[in-house]
Amino acid sequence: MPTRPTPPQPADPRPRTRREAEVRRFVRARYGLAGTLRLHRAALGWDLLRAPLNVSLSPVFLLVRLLAAVLGGLGLKRGAGWLAGRQIFLTSDVARQLQADLTGFLEHLQAQGLGPQAAPETVRATIAAQTETRNAVAEITTSLIVLLSGFLLFHRATPGVMSLAGPVAEMRAQAQAVQDFALGSWAGGLWYGMFPASLSPWEVLLTGVVLAVLASVVTTFAGLIADPVQLWTGTHARRLMRMLERLDRQQGPAGLEREHVLARLGDLGDVASSLWRALR
Repeated sequence: MPTRPTPPQPADPRPRTRREAEVRRFVRARYGLAGTLRLHRAALGWDLLRAPLNVSLSPVFLLVRLLAAVLGGLGLKRGAGWLAGRQIFLTSDVARQLQADLTGFLEHLQAQGLGPQAAPETVRATIAAQTETRNAVAEITTSLIVLLSGFLLFHRATPGVMSLAGPVAEMRAQAQAVQDFALGSWAGGLWYGMFPASLSPWEVLLTGVVLAVLASVVTTFAGLIADPVQLWTGTHARRLMRMLERLDRQQGPAGLEREHVLARLGDLGDVASSLWRALR
């Protein structure tokens, strides 16, 4: 029997399919293990000083964005737009490099006829919001690392630095007291096993400050873990596709992304956990 001829295939796939292919190619190159290692080379400099400041400014960012959303809901569009356009964070070298990469990617799409036709200021604001969302994911990653450390070291939930500072300070004070015991560390272990070493509030505060600085450094490099995970789960590709779809509709940033809310929920959990232990 003669074989049925194969129907002709279209010479060029749909623009959306081509765009999706370009997005997948970009996120593999930028957020894969090799790509994120290259990206974080930019963090080996002033970013180590910017990181603690940006972490401390995160609650301010959340409050400003929430206020902008409230004003928008009340119909005060001009005030909401002004607040939403305020830059709260210091621009890190990693964020600057990522913004340059995203800008180059959009120019590449434009050259192929696949890019959105949005105003330049809208594109810049949307790209900046994209990098801020990635920073929020880095904070979430750090919170998970702190939480895991609390479970492994102290068998308790430590959603943030505040709730971790007390156990770490106690462990350090206990170890120092045992080492300095007059009858030797063996006898000191027995003594302080029955009568734990006293701990001053200043020791807890100092420990918290040191841990906060260390956590900010971890946040700076948390993308080395978070980027490949988000690549494998498709999160980076979906987030970038949503950004392009908003630009197709001539819309700017999507407002307060859920990643920022999740990052601040960790802080609220940290405060609640610390207050609960203090009350107990």
